[in-house]
Amino acid sequence: MSQPLALLWLPPAAPAQAQLWVALSGGLDSTALLHAMAQRWRGTRQLRAIHVHHGLQAQADDWAAHCARLCAQLQVPLEIVRVRVDRSGGAGLEAAARHARHAAFAQVMQAGEVLVAAHHQDDQAETFLLRALRASGPDGLAAMRPWRAFASGWLWRPWLALPRSAIAAYAREHALHWIEDASNADTTLDRNFLRHQVLPLLQARWPHAATALARSAALSAQASALLEGQDQAALEQARTADPAVLSVPALQALPPALRARVVRCWIQARGLPPLPARGLARLEDTLLTARADAQAQFDWNGACLRRWRDQLHAGPLTPPLPADWEVRWDGRAPLLLADGGGLQLVGHAVFDPALRVTARHGGERIHLPGRSHSHALKHVLQALDLPPWQRRHLPLLRDQAGQVLAAGDRIHSADFAAWLQARAASLRWTPPGA
Repeated sequence: MSQPLALLWLPPAAPAQAQLWVALSGGLDSTALLHAMAQRWRGTRQLRAIHVHHGLQAQADDWAAHCARLCAQLQVPLEIVRVRVDRSGGAGLEAAARHARHAAFAQVMQAGEVLVAAHHQDDQAETFLLRALRASGPDGLAAMRPWRAFASGWLWRPWLALPRSAIAAYAREHALHWIEDASNADTTLDRNFLRHQVLPLLQARWPHAATALARSAALSAQASALLEGQDQAALEQARTADPAVLSVPALQALPPALRARVVRCWIQARGLPPLPARGLARLEDTLLTARADAQAQFDWNGACLRRWRDQLHAGPLTPPLPADWEVRWDGRAPLLLADGGGLQLVGHAVFDPALRVTARHGGERIHLPGRSHSHALKHVLQALDLPPWQRRHLPLLRDQAGQVLAAGDRIHSADFAAWLQARAASLRWTPPGA
């Protein structure tokens, strides 16, 4: 059995008879992987391929056609997913394309299925160097893991211990045909610069440089695994009833090194982009030391870390409701708000006539249950300890005359509260990113 085939043994954690999805770009590595997978599992496991069509290169249609021909030859079903790469996040083209690919993979996978990727030892060495140059700790230096949870299933990289030269030899042995992406030679991209200029120079002096760097990644993964239990225990102590909020006093009680790991673990669990080193520096010198009313904030890659009183908030960075935004809503169906949030009238009730849903303009007043006079909505919101940025997302329900009936699901007027109670109904507001 050739070396690539010998490494294609699923880990014990793999679900029994789970479908395997091979991530197929059409390049050397993924072409060889699909061929080896087809030889290893044809007729014994469900095997499919997925090709992500980024549309970034003029040859993108040709690449998709090549993948279709290869899959037809190997009798492996192929799914082609077209994506649009969003470059507005500020993370660079490579990161944006990777994000689009991962979203496409997650889109087709069912619970318990396994995505198989062709990353190898040289890729691992490059990733380790990139993470080291970004001043990563053990978690980042662990680079790529051979087996980890992904979407609703798993991601498996069976060839992480295999050098690129062994994969090329396998492809030549079996007379495989693959496509060459011209962008892989673009050394203005960080990974390509390492691949074509840095690693060859290192290997000229230390022939086993890639193996050593990959081994360092494996050792970092072991160290990271040992720390995870401590991280989770400390994170539980800092949690609040809201998963998007941590207790500042609980964080301040931790040693700085553990605090950094806890916050990064929390950020990851929230599904936000990894917090960069400068974010941890801002946490220490600004967010945790700021006055309780200072509203200190750190933004990165479309996400935001905010201090509000004795709480640390993390979530996506979303613009508030536009000041001139207004719709009519009868409550029959959930309402998607302009900022990505939502309103839902729960129960068998409708608004007749339909109510106006608007953003806050300032100066609104509301007549609360049990009160004899109206109150400034601004003061009511302040009394609720609602963070200022959440107030800017809060939709207002108004009657035909413009009177405020509700501010999201946080505040109801006396008349609106009575209307809901009489119908056993309730209003539910979902903030953007929740």
